[in-house]
Amino acid sequence: MRDFKGKVAVITGAASGIGLGMARVFGREGMKVAMLDVRREPLDAAVEDVRGLQINAIGVETDVSDARSVEAAAARVEAEFGRVDIVCNNAGVLIHDKDIIDISPAEWEWIIGVNLHGVINGVRAFLPRIRKHGEGGHIVNTASIGGFQVGAAMRTPAYAVTKFGVVAVSEGLRNELTGSNIGVSILAPAATDTGIYRSPQHKPQKFGGPDGGPDPTPEVLRAGARPDQIGRRVLDGVKHGDFYIFTHVETRDWLRKRHQGIIDSFESLERFEAEVEMIPRMGTFPEQPK
Repeated sequence: MRDFKGKVAVITGAASGIGLGMARVFGREGMKVAMLDVRREPLDAAVEDVRGLQINAIGVETDVSDARSVEAAAARVEAEFGRVDIVCNNAGVLIHDKDIIDISPAEWEWIIGVNLHGVINGVRAFLPRIRKHGEGGHIVNTASIGGFQVGAAMRTPAYAVTKFGVVAVSEGLRNELTGSNIGVSILAPAATDTGIYRSPQHKPQKFGGPDGGPDPTPEVLRAGARPDQIGRRVLDGVKHGDFYIFTHVETRDWLRKRHQGIIDSFESLERFEAEVEMIPRMGTFPEQPK
C-alpha cells in the first residue's frame, strides 16, 4: 500500500503510547484517523492533540475486549468516514512482576480479553469493511518482541502468552489473505516509552478494578523509542508490505538464540529414533509461507 492520502486509518489503544504515535504519523500522511480507546478523558485529549496537527480525527470510546463494542465502533467509523483502509489492532495491557501461578482468573480474562480478543474482535469487525470497497487495505496487529520470545528479566509471562497468540492470529490471517489486495503485518516493538506498565491502574471493574501504586515503568522503557518513531516504522512497513515489523535491531540476536535452541532440540529426537523407535513420517505437507 503506497497511497495514503484521503484513506481512513482505525487505531485502537490510541489515547496514548504507540497508538497515539501511529495516529499522528498516519494523519500527517493525509489520512483520516479514527482513534479508539476505552479511556474517555485521555482519548478526548489525544484527539485534540491530533486535530491540532490539522488532521481529520475522531475519537470513539471502545472496549476492545467486547465484540459488540468493537462492532459499534466500526459502524460509527464507517458512518463518519464512509470506508476503512488500514486497521491497527494496537490496544494492549500488561501484568508485570507476577508468577503465572499468582495471576488471578480475572487478571487472565483482562489481559487475554484486551490483548488477544481485542485483535480478533478488530479483525472480525473491520476486515469485512475493508473488503467492501474492494480497493485493498492493510491490517497491523501489535504483538511485541515478547510475542516471539519470553524474556526472564521483565517477568511478564502473561503478556507473552497473549502476544504469542497475536502472532498466531496474524500468521493465520496472512495465509487466508494471500493473493488478495489486503496486507497483514505484525508489529513487534521492544523498548518503547509508553504507559503500558501503568495499565493495571486503569483496569475496568469488570476485571477486578484498578490495581497498582506508583509508576512502575522500567528505566529501559523510559529511555526507549518514542511512540512517533514506532509510528514511522509502521508506516514504512505498510508501504513496503512487510509482514514482520521489528523495531530494535538488537532483538535479532534474541530470536536467533531462541530459534537455534529449538533447532538444536531435534538432536534429542534423532537420538531417540536411533536408540529406541522410529516415528512414522508425516508425508509431504504444503510448503510453509516465508
